Amino acid sequence: MRVVFSLLLAGLLLYFSPVMGAGKYKVIDVKNGGSVSGTVLLKGKLPNPERIAVAKNPDTCGTEDRLIKWVEAGDKGGLQNMVVYLYKVKKGKGWKDDTGTYEIDQKDCDFTPWLKIVPKGSKLVVKNSDPVLHNIHIRELKGVKPGKRYRPVKKTMFNEGQPPGSGDINAEIKTRMKDNFVRINCEAHNFMFAWMFAADHPYVVQTSADGSFSIDDIPPGKYKLRAWHPTLGLQQQKIKVASGGSITHDFIFKSKK
Repeated sequence: MRVVFSLLLAGLLLYFSPVMGAGKYKVIDVKNGGSVSGTVLLKGKLPNPERIAVAKNPDTCGTEDRLIKWVEAGDKGGLQNMVVYLYKVKKGKGWKDDTGTYEIDQKDCDFTPWLKIVPKGSKLVVKNSDPVLHNIHIRELKGVKPGKRYRPVKKTMFNEGQPPGSGDINAEIKTRMKDNFVRINCEAHNFMFAWMFAADHPYVVQTSADGSFSIDDIPPGKYKLRAWHPTLGLQQQKIKVASGGSITHDFIFKSKK
């Protein structure tokens, strides 16, 4: 049994520093932009899921142990639940189909999905569809560096209980968020987890089931391409995008035993 993770955010409005936030990014009309594509692969044995016993609310959460798949890969090693993005882009295309509001639900003691990309400054709504108490705890991960094993500092952004029938959480969170990485868990149930990537710009995608990715409409120039996994870490590669050009780059992450 796999746990499905999600971003639980209820009526939350994130405000970010004008230095690091969305205000620094300038939307322009990108003409004859380039693209980068590739695959994120796992090298080594796929880690076994972590088994966590369900110790409370069995009528809603079930009685079987939760098997937490921290790392998921396809038959050919393609890594799911990766975020691939361009680092520190100053100008480019606008967000496509962005409503400005993102919604998360807690259902059957799961967060869905495991990973969510949300533009900085978005409104985020947290729902509780379960007849039990949940307590969403959202923390910024600070100190995530490329190519290094790290134990990031966890800075609380939001921590609030949500009793059944209490309705959506409506709160305002203000933070000077330096990085983009966010961990979410339920303090009432120790097997509920989720992750969020708070994006500065639209040049960010989540890998497909086979680990593939593609980013398009990139203005010509030199960039740093990054790939992030919540438990495997962060990698970076310098790339150069030509006008109308297309380049390929693959990332390989080593399994952590």
